[in-house]
Amino acid sequence: MHTVNDILNSLWALAPEACKEHWDNVGFLVGRGDAPVSRVLVALDLTEAVAAEAAELGCELIVTHHPLIFGGVLQVTDQTPVGRRLLALIERGIALISMHTNLDCAKGGVNDRLAEVLGLHNVFTYEDGETAGLIRIGETEPQTLPEFAAFVKKALRCPGLRLASAGRPVRRVAVGGGSCGEYAERLAAAGCDTFVTADLKYHQFADAKALGINLIDAGHFETEDPVCDVVIAHLQRQLPALDVRKSAVHTGCIQYL
Repeated sequence: MHTVNDILNSLWALAPEACKEHWDNVGFLVGRGDAPVSRVLVALDLTEAVAAEAAELGCELIVTHHPLIFGGVLQVTDQTPVGRRLLALIERGIALISMHTNLDCAKGGVNDRLAEVLGLHNVFTYEDGETAGLIRIGETEPQTLPEFAAFVKKALRCPGLRLASAGRPVRRVAVGGGSCGEYAERLAAAGCDTFVTADLKYHQFADAKALGINLIDAGHFETEDPVCDVVIAHLQRQLPALDVRKSAVHTGCIQYL
């Protein structure tokens, strides 16, 4: 039977630790490294519902994209959301591994998968000396922004979209899963007419026309959740004895009326 450490080493092969941002907290976060694992649950986030689901399914390990622990944790009690989640794992003997910004940048990771789901071709990694290989740029068939936005909404199963038009047809598209709005100006200068990301601010939408780049905010959860399938496929391929499945209870936390 495989151990938590075996699975961690397999995930490092998919998303090397060296690719993470300096501020990030990735890897083995909760549990015992030598604990045996036969069943793994994969989710974008560790919520109390995901922890309960893992316990019900008999999973000894949860693999998430977003780390539960950032910075210092001064208490592990039931008085804080993070404390309750940590207790939910510790009391049930469930380990936690998180692959975050290293998985964003990894070949075949968050942004390659996002480009794939959006049907982009001739995809390459945008590099400007400041990024860590995060953004992907590709091409789509020429179309209007409303046409492309409707496709994005359907492909990512978004409950809603926010967008701003620069008055340009869609052809050369950049994608950055999660919060990547700070790259909009540089991507416009690199010749992109459209940028799909999430968590955009008002002033970024307001600047879109002046920058000459269409902006689509497709949601943080929706732009990153497709990577769960990548993690599952990788573990099933590398460690076929494992029972690996995606959370059925975890969905986006933002609702639209």
